[in-house]
Amino acid sequence: MRDLHGKTALITGASRGIGLAIAQRLVEEGARVCITARRAETLAEAVAKLGGAEHAIAVPGRADDPEHQAKAVADTVEAFGSLDILVNNAGINPVYGRMIDLDPAAFRKVFEVNVISTLAWVREAHKAWLGEHGGAVVNVASVAGLGPAAMIGAYGASKAALMQLTAQLADELSPGIRVNAVAPAIVKTDFASVLYEGREEKVAAGYPLGRLGVPDDIAGAVAFLASPDAGWITGQTLVLDGGLLLKSGV
Repeated sequence: MRDLHGKTALITGASRGIGLAIAQRLVEEGARVCITARRAETLAEAVAKLGGAEHAIAVPGRADDPEHQAKAVADTVEAFGSLDILVNNAGINPVYGRMIDLDPAAFRKVFEVNVISTLAWVREAHKAWLGEHGGAVVNVASVAGLGPAAMIGAYGASKAALMQLTAQLADELSPGIRVNAVAPAIVKTDFASVLYEGREEKVAAGYPLGRLGVPDDIAGAVAFLASPDAGWITGQTLVLDGGLLLKSGV
């Protein structure tokens, strides 16, 4: 178990699923965390699961709202005295279908939340703490960004952009700030349920490891990339796919 005592993390989209699992893992390893999401009541339940105010605070709001971004970062530094780790987990995929048929407004919204707001969060954290003190950023991308993604093309395109953003920021912010990403395949969450519900066994058969991912699979990888154990890693996207891409040739 890595030791993150004395470190503070801010995790977006963390009231449930992958984001909450990341927060739980970081708390287990000694960090204090600020979690964000849209619904205050769900966040309050998550803070309780994380051990209460000694270990976690919550700031509700939309991930792409600049006022929310500034408040969450400021509240984190005020509550815990630092902001050493930023995990950009918030993401949306409000449409399902061929990209050619997609409403341009929906396409813009996907990129606004999944890409542009990620850069905005990094800018806020950089201004408030990371720029002077250093730290780590981990972005949650997706294997959908590594090639054509049937029926979720806009989401895949946004995650491809996020991986490029990760590499660009890693180059620009070195040596003080490490920036990496994880790219999960299907993880069993409400967010991804349309991709496996009612046919999980069939979908899992396409994975060499024989199962879909669970949030803890992603949390462990994020905790590693955020920790000193990954001190010589930056600009990388770690694929977490149960071996899926072995069969696709990507």
